[in-house]
Order: sequence, then structure tokens, then C-alpha cells
Amino acid sequence: MKVEDFVAALGADFFTGVPDSQLKALCDYLMGKYGIDPAHHVIAANEGNCVALAAGYHLATGRVPVVYMQNSGEGNVINPLASLLNEKVYAIPEIFVIGWRGEPGVKDEPQHVWQGAVTLPLLDVMGVPYFVLDTETTLEQLGEKMAEFRGLLTRGKDVAIVVRKGALSYAGRTEYKNDNPMRREEIIRHIITYSGDDPIVSTTGKASRELFEAREAAGQGGQGAGQAAPLHGRDFLTVGSMGHSSSIALGIALNKPDRKIWCVDGDGAALMHLGALSVIASCKPGNLIHIVINNGAHESVGGMPTVASALSLKDVALACGYPVAVAVSNFDELDRELAKAKAGRQLTFIEAKCAIGARDDLGRPTSTPQENKAAFMKHLE
Repeated sequence: MKVEDFVAALGADFFTGVPDSQLKALCDYLMGKYGIDPAHHVIAANEGNCVALAAGYHLATGRVPVVYMQNSGEGNVINPLASLLNEKVYAIPEIFVIGWRGEPGVKDEPQHVWQGAVTLPLLDVMGVPYFVLDTETTLEQLGEKMAEFRGLLTRGKDVAIVVRKGALSYAGRTEYKNDNPMRREEIIRHIITYSGDDPIVSTTGKASRELFEAREAAGQGGQGAGQAAPLHGRDFLTVGSMGHSSSIALGIALNKPDRKIWCVDGDGAALMHLGALSVIASCKPGNLIHIVINNGAHESVGGMPTVASALSLKDVALACGYPVAVAVSNFDELDRELAKAKAGRQLTFIEAKCAIGARDDLGRPTSTPQENKAAFMKHLE
């Protein structure tokens, strides 16, 4: 279905969400039509933020907003869905558009498999009626369902449209780029040069994929002569659980005080649970180095912008209480700060300004998450 027809059928003029590759057609269309326009389209930090923002829109206008997300975001919306939107509380109507990653019977990455299996049951438990949109859905069928949904929305109910892979199409092209010279994959190569045998916790998306391939290219993927780590044991690849890699790294650093622990984070992930920075800073583990690679984009799901391009994450970290926080925009600065962090004994935050873009032939980790966990724990011993 053409995304223009889909949006028209929804009958809404305000959209907020967290980008998803399954919904790329919708995201690109919204960016092409509205860009980031507070009156019509806002990309929020996490899906719970979206729900609350959309609730405010409804309270102010009386109209029904649309919240879009990957199904992994269902967890972030359960609390406001149950305690804010529900008809037993404020009865605030919203239309959820949910990309169905990990749909049963459709091959996907391991972090999506269980989430995909519970996508519809979670909506059932939360009392949200839904309609599954696929490649065979006609505009007439969608129109009939929306007519039914509008009766529910007028009574303060929330509804959802779950979008299968390939169900939406968009003929337009939206290009995402910035002027930063450093590329993420090269930044990661510099990091592993300085981290040596230290453990690294990396965030979800392309950062973990590039870290895995950087180890392979450096001959650090398997157990061999002169290598202390088992198969990719130096790295915990947080392939899911967006926004939580820094907290995982904190838990490790507090319990392995004699080991230097590195966290390779992304701007979208850091923004999603920004409060983690204040907790990390309050604990002040002197053995933790927190690097946020900031390209101002949700690149792993298509490149839509985050608000981080207009922020100084370094200043945010300092305000949260990190004793050392710096920003770098070229490799000379990066190398200098990596060397200082490696030699230092204070909690350190490094914001690395980064270009948008990755290799077309970028692969994925060949080990399973459980194999990665076992190898990483063995390396930590």
C-alpha cells in the first residue's frame, strides 16, 4: 500500500514516534512532508515519551494523534498506556502504528524473535484492538477497519495497526547526512586499538555489527596464539535492549573494579534512557569509559534524525556529574582522548561527532547471543 494512502486513511495530522526500519516508508514520507515540525511531526527520545506527547496533543486539540514505533517499543509504552491512556483512567485515544519485527515464521535477527512472538499478545493483554496490515491489504479493507476504529476512538479507546514487512511503500527518496568527517566504523577501529584486551559493551544496531567485523579484520575474533580472549569474548554485543548498554557496562564496572570497562554507545540509544547518565555519574566508577558516537541519527533503522545533533552530550554528562567529559570531532582529538582515558582512573565520557553512513556489505555477528554471553563472561573471569 502506498504510504500516502495509508496516512490519508488514518485521518490524523500529528505524528510522533521512534523510527523503525519496518516503517521506513512512513518515516521517510513524514520527513519529506513535515520534516521535524512540532505542529505535525516529532521524533521523541523513546516510545513512552511519544505516548505522553501525543496525550498532550489530544488534551490541547481534542484530535486523535498517531504514535509510530517498532514493536520493541511496546515495553516502553505499557506504563503510560495502562496508567494514562486507558479508558478507566483518562480515556485518551491514540492510534499506534507498530512495525512487526520478528513476526513468527519470518526470518529475523535473534533480538526480535521473542518480541515478535509476543507483539499481538501484549496488545491483547493491554486491551488494545489491532489490525494487521500486510502486502495484500486493500485500501477499502483499511478504510472499513478505520471506520470501526473511529467508533472506539471517540469513546477514549486506543487502537493499533501492526505493519508487516513490505506492507507500506514510498516512491520518494529522503537523504540523511551531516558534515562530520569521522565514520563510525573507523572510530570503532581506533577504540579497539586503545582498549586492547579490555572488555567492551556495545550498543544495539550498526555499532555492534561494526565492532564484530573490526575484531574479525584485526584477527581478534577467535582464540589463537597470543590472544587472551575466547571467540569475540572481549565484547558484549547488546544487539537489542536499546538505550541500556551503558547501564550494563556500569553493572560490570562496579563488580570488576580491577578491569577497565569500555562502553560504545550511540546518540539515539543514549537519549532513549538519558537518566542512566546521572546514575552512572553518581556511582563514579573510575574504571568505566563511556563513548557516545554521535551522528545525530537513528541510522540503524534508516537515518532519521535525533535531537543530539543540536545538543552537547558532553555538557549533559558534565551536568550529570561525570568528572571527565570531552567532545572530539577528528581522529587526532579522538586518539588523544582515548589514550588519556586508558591511562586515567576517573569515569570518563567521550562524545565522538560522527558522519552518517555505513558499508553496504556490513555483516552481522555470526555468534548467537548466548554464545556471545558465555564467551564474554569467560573473558571477564
